[in-house]
Amino acid sequence: MPATASNSKATYKVTNWAKYNESLVSRGDITLWFDEEVLKAWEHQNAQRKVGHPFVYSALAIESLLMLRELFRLPYRQTEGLARALIKLMDAEVPIPDYTSLQKRAAKMNVVFQVAQTPAGPIHVVVDSTGLKVYGEGEWKVRKHGVGKRRTWRKLHLAVNPDTHEIVAQTLTENDEHDADQVDQLLDQVEAEVETFYGDGAYDQWKVYQSLKRRGVCSIIPPRKNAKIKQHGNAAADPLERDECIRQIRRDGRKAWKESIGYHRRSLAETAMHRFKRCFGEGLKNRKLENQRTEAALRCKLLNLFVTLGMPLFVWS
Repeated sequence: MPATASNSKATYKVTNWAKYNESLVSRGDITLWFDEEVLKAWEHQNAQRKVGHPFVYSALAIESLLMLRELFRLPYRQTEGLARALIKLMDAEVPIPDYTSLQKRAAKMNVVFQVAQTPAGPIHVVVDSTGLKVYGEGEWKVRKHGVGKRRTWRKLHLAVNPDTHEIVAQTLTENDEHDADQVDQLLDQVEAEVETFYGDGAYDQWKVYQSLKRRGVCSIIPPRKNAKIKQHGNAAADPLERDECIRQIRRDGRKAWKESIGYHRRSLAETAMHRFKRCFGEGLKNRKLENQRTEAALRCKLLNLFVTLGMPLFVWS
């Protein structure tokens, strides 16, 4: 961001507004998410045997309906009604799963992430977490009367490619899970080679540094303000990344250290969180954790598709 006067605030101007505006309109295009290809693969291929009644609908059919549910923020029953209307308008003769089938299949669904382009080389990832409300009081009630007992959240952990703004990995956990415990699970989901890991102070734990070192990933994580150097500078072993960060911060200051290593790229993870909540809300519709994980994964997949439709290009002024 360019330097500005102390009494002014930096602003930006979108340079591709016409194209970006069209991409925003396309997000609501039903034919983009539900087309003839889905109808061709509507019925489940019962080659794999299972206990109980065989599946009638393919995973693609169920996923397409669930994506419509997340896109338009619908309950299961209204999703069934929307599907009936679409099939009628398309003059297709296919059965529609009822809302209970959607709910049961969602609990066992494995959502596969999609990225627009396979990177030519190693990528950087920025990680962060945010809370998604399951049930409980809203912000107005909390401010007015205080926090009640029935207030439950889940934690969404995202790994984002800052160069493409695509989500490359995600996990949804209960609210007592620590961010650092999700690092291995996030990195295991990333198909590309990871060069640099950006995280905030919550990831300043030795188990995170050791895991990143085993993977050959460079860590850019700010040490805590009371952090101590672990290994003496004259030791025969290779210097530790965290110790070198502490020495540089002591020498140049924390702000200068962040600017010198480009730590502020990590804010793009917060941008992804903001985009997630603006598009789909700050809460989860499902009550069971298995369904909530599918719900969060489908939202992340939709966000990646939004990115491929178009992103704003801007210049600072």
